[in-house]
Amino acid sequence: MIKSLQIKNYALIQELEMSPSPRLNIITGETGAGKSIMLGAVGLLLGKRADTKILLDEHQKCIVEGVFDISSYRLKKIFEEENLDYESECVIRREISPSGKSRAFINDTPTNLGTLKAIGEKLMDVHSQHESLQLGNNFYQLNALDAFASNPELISDYQDSFKGYTQAKKALFKLESLATKSAEDADYKQFLLTELQEAHLDDLNQEELESTLEVLENAEDIKLKLAQVINLLDESEVAILQQLTESKTIINTIASFSKDLEELSNRLESVSIELADVSNEMQRVQDKVAHDPEKIQELKDRLDLLFRLQKKHSVPTVSELIAIRDELDQNLSQVANLDNDILQAKKALEKAEKAMLRRAGKLTESRKLFALNFADEIEKIIHQIGIENGTVEIKVNPSEPSSSGMDLIEMHFSANKGIKPQELKEVASGGEFSRLIFAVKYLIADKTAMPTIIFDEIDTGVSGEVALQMIRMMKHMAKNHQVISISHLPQFAAGGDAHYFVYKDHSSDRSVSRIKRLADQDRVTEIAKMIGGENPGASAVESAKELLQIG
Repeated sequence: MIKSLQIKNYALIQELEMSPSPRLNIITGETGAGKSIMLGAVGLLLGKRADTKILLDEHQKCIVEGVFDISSYRLKKIFEEENLDYESECVIRREISPSGKSRAFINDTPTNLGTLKAIGEKLMDVHSQHESLQLGNNFYQLNALDAFASNPELISDYQDSFKGYTQAKKALFKLESLATKSAEDADYKQFLLTELQEAHLDDLNQEELESTLEVLENAEDIKLKLAQVINLLDESEVAILQQLTESKTIINTIASFSKDLEELSNRLESVSIELADVSNEMQRVQDKVAHDPEKIQELKDRLDLLFRLQKKHSVPTVSELIAIRDELDQNLSQVANLDNDILQAKKALEKAEKAMLRRAGKLTESRKLFALNFADEIEKIIHQIGIENGTVEIKVNPSEPSSSGMDLIEMHFSANKGIKPQELKEVASGGEFSRLIFAVKYLIADKTAMPTIIFDEIDTGVSGEVALQMIRMMKHMAKNHQVISISHLPQFAAGGDAHYFVYKDHSSDRSVSRIKRLADQDRVTEIAKMIGGENPGASAVESAKELLQIG
């Protein structure tokens, strides 16, 4: 239930705070004072969208914060599902900045509107005047019947099987689509695969091939240049190695005179050894290099094939060609196994469909079982609240499988004796819609774990004894739920455990909405005004006192 509600800078509300009674709260006030504006602010806590148009002061942010006591309700699981810390006191806050940025928090943890909506729907059931018309919607009627029949477990079981059915259906469709497409391009894929397989890519090193080809193509020039260098190092009359040998002999004669000379001698020895090794290696390379036209052509053909494949498949490396080859091989193998896979998928779909139909049957059976009782109970209530000759029928018709089952619910209604009930949305007036939705809310209130129920002018078209009967029912609902009702009726105002009055304050440059909880005498005065006008007489005051005694 709501322990406290704070609204800042929203529409006509500059700042508003209230701590509702845990039982029945009635909110009254003159038309346009801001009663329904409060519901708009509460809607922000339920995840509804908003923009900067709702800002009273466009330079300040709007803040709506609700503190909820949820200790008596089994809501820990949904908090865990939304990865939120569960506490017995839950704080929900929305902020709308002047730039239009919206932020939401649950227990000071930033969250998105989807999560806010999922949590908010478990904390408050807000009936707006628009929702009365939603009773004419078949899906709304379905949810109401399921709540009355206590079907959540059956619905959960069915939805699990429906999910399995839709997944199996999608899997079969995917395989059949793949089979159709694969049959169209299998030959081309096989050609591509064969071409890649014949290229023997696993044993191919592109860099090594290119390097070898470059050496072979320049073999004669390489041999000539190496011969020139070898001649300079070791074969000419003034060969460098010979001169190094003579240099070593000379410096060795003085190496013993100092450490520096000894070091120079050693370095000269190292240079001589290294250069001799270089000369030998050059000789080995020279002997190895040979001009081989056949080998050159073989390498060119191999590289040409490689370049062509890389261009065809738009990849620059051999490893990527190998990956394409392996993928083609895998795809063609899958195509070969598709017939068997499709057969298995059809069996899986048949099994999933049977499971879905079995659970859908149980759900339909429950709905049919409770539909008559639900209609009878609605009739009993509307007879008490002003529709004495009202008749209600609830039909459970078959429909295609969906996430809510395989039933189409149609609520039929007639307000007059001897007139056959017709679809609710075709025949019910606005006042009749309000009383019907009230009856539905009354019947399912104790079957849902809903801490707070809010009614916005549910009393449309109601007066006298009917109003007294409705407020008695609200008080009954308030034994197990916090109820907040916005009303224009004195009977409602007198029946609340707490009476809040919304009014416009014109004391500053801008009119703003304010709210106050009325004490006993103030309640008498306000209810008397609701009965007798702005200046109520003694009879209106007495009537107000009588209503408060009845309430």
